[in-house]
Amino acid sequence: MATQTRPLSTAEGFICGGFAACTAVTFSNPAEVAKTRLQLQGELARNGGVKVYKGALDVLAKTWKNEGFRGLQRGLSPAYVYQILLNGSRLGFYEPFRRTCNRIVGHSPTEQIAATSVAAGAGTGIVGACLGNPLFLIKARMQAYSPALPVGTQHYYKGPVDALATIYRAEKFRGLVRGIDAAMLRTACGSAVQLPTYNWTKNHLTQAGITSTGSVLTFLASSTVSGACVCLAMQPADTALTRMYNQPTQRLASGKMVGLLYKNPFDCLWKTLKTEGPFGLYKGSTAHFLRIAPHT
Repeated sequence: MATQTRPLSTAEGFICGGFAACTAVTFSNPAEVAKTRLQLQGELARNGGVKVYKGALDVLAKTWKNEGFRGLQRGLSPAYVYQILLNGSRLGFYEPFRRTCNRIVGHSPTEQIAATSVAAGAGTGIVGACLGNPLFLIKARMQAYSPALPVGTQHYYKGPVDALATIYRAEKFRGLVRGIDAAMLRTACGSAVQLPTYNWTKNHLTQAGITSTGSVLTFLASSTVSGACVCLAMQPADTALTRMYNQPTQRLASGKMVGLLYKNPFDCLWKTLKTEGPFGLYKGSTAHFLRIAPHT
């Protein structure tokens, strides 16, 4: 007799999503390091500025040569905690959010509707981004740091605890939520397309008879398509987030710490587009795709 599978509870979805993301980030973190450094290379410089790195593979090769395995895995420990908070929220709360959105617009909770799926993806992504912002902040700064081939502003921390303590001493709570507006924009863009495109691709492949339900090929193809869509939608906001996190700051006469380069993510996007052109918004996109695919 066939057994019926029940949907995961919110708590089970949160735990499974967080665990799966931590497994993926162990392998994808070097690509994240490459992406971060490429996004900061030639920041606000016309014609790309001085190129320390030629591309994602060149970053990986030079980082391995100059910094070893430790350099490739910079920021891994805060990345674990961030992934638990972000993907645990996205995967754990996605179905409850989607079913609630369906009920609000008068549809069955089990019905797959593009608009409510996008809304649920964006909403859960924003929740996760807010929870994980301090961890993403220190992760980005730790990954950008290189004693051998520095690009962008350099922030040196002994570890994640030292990073959080240093930022809090200098800027208090405001420093820990620096860039949260950019984080919400970035994650909303990515989450709005990640699960909807993954589910759409998987359903299309199986219903058309191209692949079978539950096959490895189905999951790989769905992940690849979804990863490409996420990268395309999220890359400009991701570049803005990295630059806002990493920008130098100064203290005003009022005591408030402000960024020297950007006021908000839209200011960052505009300045990047104006000085570096459209390609400036997509720096590190190859490395970004290599990071996204395992997570999808």
